[in-house]
Amino acid sequence: MMMLLLKGGIMKKSKVKVFIFFLALALFIPSYADEGMWLFNMPPVDYIKAKYNFTVTPEWLKHVQLSSVRFGGASSSFVSPEGLVLTNHHVGQGLIQNLSTAEKDLMKTGFSARTREEEAKCPGVELWVLQEIEDVTSRVIAAERPDMTSVEVAAARDKIIAAIEKEYTEKTGLRSSVVNLYSGGMYHLYKYKVYTDVRLVFAPEYLMAFFGGDPDNFTYPRFDLDFCLFRVYENDKPLKTTHYLKWGTKGPREGDLVFASGNPGSTGRLLTLSQLEFLRDTNYPFSIANLQRRRALLQEYANKGPEEARIALRNLFGIENSLKAVTGYQSGLLDKKLMEKKANEEKELRETIKKNPEMEKEFGGAWDEIAAAQKRYSTFFKPLLFLERSQGFNTTYFGVARNLVRMAMEKGKPNAERLREFRDANLESIKRSLLSPSPIYDEFEILKLADSLAQLKAELGDMIEVKWIIGNRPTQEVAKELITGTKLKDLEIKKKYIEGKVEDIYLSKDAMIKLALLIDPVSRGLRTKYEREVESFEIKNGALIARTLFKLKGTSIPPDATSSLRFSFGAVKGYVENGKKIPFQTKFAGLYEKSAKAGNKPPYELPQSFLAKKRALNLNVPLNFVATCDSIGGNSGSPVINTKGEVVGVLFDGNIQSLPARFVYSDELNRSVMVHCQGIIEALLKVYGAKTLVDEILGKK
Repeated sequence: MMMLLLKGGIMKKSKVKVFIFFLALALFIPSYADEGMWLFNMPPVDYIKAKYNFTVTPEWLKHVQLSSVRFGGASSSFVSPEGLVLTNHHVGQGLIQNLSTAEKDLMKTGFSARTREEEAKCPGVELWVLQEIEDVTSRVIAAERPDMTSVEVAAARDKIIAAIEKEYTEKTGLRSSVVNLYSGGMYHLYKYKVYTDVRLVFAPEYLMAFFGGDPDNFTYPRFDLDFCLFRVYENDKPLKTTHYLKWGTKGPREGDLVFASGNPGSTGRLLTLSQLEFLRDTNYPFSIANLQRRRALLQEYANKGPEEARIALRNLFGIENSLKAVTGYQSGLLDKKLMEKKANEEKELRETIKKNPEMEKEFGGAWDEIAAAQKRYSTFFKPLLFLERSQGFNTTYFGVARNLVRMAMEKGKPNAERLREFRDANLESIKRSLLSPSPIYDEFEILKLADSLAQLKAELGDMIEVKWIIGNRPTQEVAKELITGTKLKDLEIKKKYIEGKVEDIYLSKDAMIKLALLIDPVSRGLRTKYEREVESFEIKNGALIARTLFKLKGTSIPPDATSSLRFSFGAVKGYVENGKKIPFQTKFAGLYEKSAKAGNKPPYELPQSFLAKKRALNLNVPLNFVATCDSIGGNSGSPVINTKGEVVGVLFDGNIQSLPARFVYSDELNRSVMVHCQGIIEALLKVYGAKTLVDEILGKK
C-alpha cells in the first residue's frame, strides 16, 4: 500500500494516486543513469543489471561494506586479512606530518616499515567500519506533531535522535549515528566498529604522491602515486579480518564496470533554488576570498626557508585544495544554463502542486519558507562564521580551548540537551583528539592568529566583544599575547581540564581558555539563531519537498551525500575535451616525459628514488585511470573495485569538469581519477623494494 508521510500523518491512497499522476505528467526530473552516491541498503539493482548485466547481490554489498573503512573525513579499505588499510597519501598526510620532524621529514623521504615492529603508531586517529544500517525514520518523524512550529519540529527530532544514538551505543557497544537523508525525509541509524590503534606501514614521497602540485590538482591526465598504507591493530596485534578486498592484478580495461565505496562529503543536488543562490551570492564569494587570503599568507611564510615550508605544508595543501574545489563549485552556480535548469525543475514541480489545492496547502509554502530563511541567514552569516565557526581565531590552540570549555559546560546536562558534538556518542572521539600528541609551532600560530584577528576587526570591528579582544592594539601583539599565554600544548594540562570540573575552566588563567570563555555567549547566541531561524526551516520544509520527490521516483533518486558510507558505479572511460580525445589511463612513461619537459623542476620534480630506478620500471605499466563513478570530497581514498570485488584502484581526485557535479551530474565529461592497482605494485616492487608488503597485498604470504 502506497503511503505518503506528511507532517500531520498519512494521506488517503486515492489522493496520493491523483497527486502522483499529475506530478508524473507535469514534472520531468532528469536522472542520469550512473549518477549518485547510493545507499548500501537501497541499491539500484535493476538498473545496474539492465545496463551492465551485473547482479549486485546482498552478499556482495555486505562484503564491500565491511571491507570499507571511514578514515577521518575520507575513505579507505582493508586489503589484507591482517588489517592492512589502503587510502590516499593526502588522506594520511596529517598523520605522516605528525610523525615527522625537522630532522626526519617523512613527507620528503617517504616511509617504509620493513617489519611489523617498524610500523609507526599514529595517536589520536580513529578508523570506523560500518557494521549495520537500520531505518529509524518512523521513530524520528513520530516525535513531531501537526501543530508544531519549525523550531519545535527540529527540537523534537534532535531530541529523539540523541536518544536513539545513546540507546544503541549502550546496547550494542558500537558507535551509533543517525544519518539525515533526503533533507529529513528519511533517517538511518549507522552502527560502527571503531578502531583506535592505527600504524603507518608505507608512504611514498610527497613529490610522487602530489606530482604536478596545485596546477595539476583537479585535472587529468595525471601521474600521481597518491596512496599510502596503514595497519589496524587490536590488542596490540594486527587485526584479523575475513572482510577485505583482494587485489586485482590485471586492472581495468576501458568499458569495464567499476564501483567506488566511500564517504562522500556533501552534494547539493536536492537544494532549492534559493539555497543555491545563497551559496552563489554570499557563501562562496566570501569563502573564495578568505581562502585566497590565507593561501597568500602561508605562501609568504613558506618562502622564508625549508623548515617554514615544511610547517606550512600541512595547512597550505588543504587551503589550495579547498580553494580550487570551491571555485569549481561556484563556476557551476555561475553557469546560466545550470541555474536555468534548476529553476525550471523547481518551477514545474511547484506549478504541478498548485493544481491540487490540498497539495498546495501542504507543500506549497515550503520553498518560500526556505527562501525567507536564506534571507535571514545572509544578515548574520559573517558573525556566525567568524565567531561560532572560529574563522576569526585561526589557531590550533583556540580549537583546543573551545572544546575544553564546552566539554566542561555540557558535562552536567542531560545527553539530549547538550550541543550535538558533546553528546555521549561523540565524547570519546573528542577526548582522543584532544589528547593526541601533534606538533604545534608557536611562531606559525601567531602568524595565523594575527591575520585572522585583523580580518575579524575589519569585518566585525563594531562588535563589543571584538573591541574587548583587540581594542586599538596591533593584532600581531594580541596574537602573541594569546599564544604565549596558553599552555594547551601540554597533554597533562589538557587531561586535567578534561577530568576536572567546570569551575576549573571558569577560574583558569590560561589566555586561550579566557578567550574561548569571552566569546562563548555571543557564539552560542549566533548558533541558536542559526538553528532556530535557518536550520529548523530547512529541515521541516526540505523534508516536505524531498518526500514528494522520493515518493514520485522512489529509490531511483539517491539522497545527497552526507559523509556516510555510499557506493557509486560507472564505466572506465576516456572522454573528448575541446575536440581532443583524453585516454582512459596514463602510464609511467608519461610521468617521466612530463617531468623531463619541465626540466625536473617543481611542481614536476621527481624524487631521487624514481630517478634512480627508472631503468628498473616497466614504463608501460598504467599509473592513473578515470571512470564515470560519481564522487566528491570525502571519496578520497575510496577503493575502486571490479565486479569480482577486487581492488583495481584507489580514488584520489576528480577532473575539473567534476566540480560543478556537486549540483548537477553528467557523465559526458565528469570523471573520477584513480591510482591504478598495477602502478602501485610496480612502484612498491621496482622502486621501493617492498616485496614482503607486495606479497601480503597479493595474498602470497
